[in-house]
Amino acid sequence: MTTTATIFTRRALIAVLMMVLVPLWSAPPGAASTDGGGDAVAVNATRLTLATDTDIPKGATVDLLRRTMTLAAGEKRHLRGRLEATSTTTGIVGLTQRIRCLNAAGATVPAVAASARNHEGSDTTTYAIPGHLPLYADLLLTAPAAGVYTCVLQGSAYSTLSGAYHLTAVAGSTWLEADDTDRTGARWWQNPACESADPSSSCTYVGGGPARRDAWVFYDDGTPVHQWQAHPNAATVSAQANVELTTCYQGTASCSDTMEAYPRGENAVVDTRLEFIQLDMTGHACRTHSTSARRTVTDDAHHAVGYSALSGIPVDPACGTRTFLLRVYVKHVSGQTVKIDGVQSGITSLTNGIAFNQFPSL
Repeated sequence: MTTTATIFTRRALIAVLMMVLVPLWSAPPGAASTDGGGDAVAVNATRLTLATDTDIPKGATVDLLRRTMTLAAGEKRHLRGRLEATSTTTGIVGLTQRIRCLNAAGATVPAVAASARNHEGSDTTTYAIPGHLPLYADLLLTAPAAGVYTCVLQGSAYSTLSGAYHLTAVAGSTWLEADDTDRTGARWWQNPACESADPSSSCTYVGGGPARRDAWVFYDDGTPVHQWQAHPNAATVSAQANVELTTCYQGTASCSDTMEAYPRGENAVVDTRLEFIQLDMTGHACRTHSTSARRTVTDDAHHAVGYSALSGIPVDPACGTRTFLLRVYVKHVSGQTVKIDGVQSGITSLTNGIAFNQFPSL
């Protein structure tokens, strides 16, 4: 039975998440799905699954799984990681998952995809399986040169808790998946630099006070606007986006001080909408495809990533182009101001999107 002292401890001790941070709002899309209409080829992918439970000690980063691939220059692979973790403490502990790819010389190939969230304790009942926190991350690797690349799924644990504790990556439920063949013509988006503490006030915020009321990720947030060309042979196209938000409660180390309006416990609600727009010959919208969700980010979780996807989108010849625009609308509804996290340390992407061609079956 949880005691009053335990509840106080869990609420008082806040994870120090100075790296990439996020949680699960909605089920992410499948890594190798067709459009459901039978006219597109499913992309074959190999899934490597963690064979034994693996501890992630306090303050440590642990390599969990790795996939090695030999790629030609410019060849592309979509990687997806899932890290499911349990905890030995009822306190709040930061959990970060990364997909990091290295070349033959051991140098990291930009970008690193990451997601994370505060694990809220071994007695947490709000997860699908009590005490089990799952995180997902997506990366589009484009080989800068011909060679051998090794992609690693990593897990990190950290917090301000005293004493001994550790998180554990759960065998069978933790995996790394990678395409077996080239993702011809696929495109990666990531939003601008946004460090955890935001000392330069360069991040995008939505909320009350000095924050914006809404924002367009990949469109009016400083990201260079890119118009993607669907491949001439693509039967359909698809798109996905992972957008991470952080609540800016008073005293957090994860936001600009000017954005901290309420004490911890207020939480936040936002509306998001992923749009994938086929343009006409004048560069205006011809066909708009979208999916929306209302999302709650609690101050205990503190960080949350929303997963959105659109698949099996036909390329309409009446538009006169095969040009698409990808963007995500984020609107503050209530509660804490939220930060839209971006690239940290020049390489780690917290908010990103991918567009894919889907080719006809043979």
